[in-house]
Amino acid sequence: MNIGKAASKAGLSVKTVRYYANIGMVAAYQDPQTGYREYSDDDVAKLQFIGKARRFNFSIEECRELLSLYQDKNRPSKEVKALTLEKIAEIEEKLAELQGLRDQLHHLATHCQGDDRPDCPILEALSASPDR
Repeated sequence: MNIGKAASKAGLSVKTVRYYANIGMVAAYQDPQTGYREYSDDDVAKLQFIGKARRFNFSIEECRELLSLYQDKNRPSKEVKALTLEKIAEIEEKLAELQGLRDQLHHLATHCQGDDRPDCPILEALSASPDR
């Protein structure tokens, strides 16, 4: 199938599919006469796999590793679990960071009068140097 159909079936943009092909994540057949890439159902399955992994915030290199493990039917599941637990830890760290940012912004919003006066603790906090 052509790249447009493969992208649609995989739930990705054509640009993303082209990128994954260019970096070797999928190896679509390239017609020597036309130069067009042709994607198989197996290629689409890989693209779907990569797309889902990317939505879980796995990096390209992590996706390569997961795809390699996915294709190895003799893989130990402990490797997959270890990668997943690392990703969970990263997500939890990011959530804590976001919660802290939310709390800081909430504090600033609570202390801003939000009236017609020009003084604003939100703008003051954003413009303050880090050592203050």
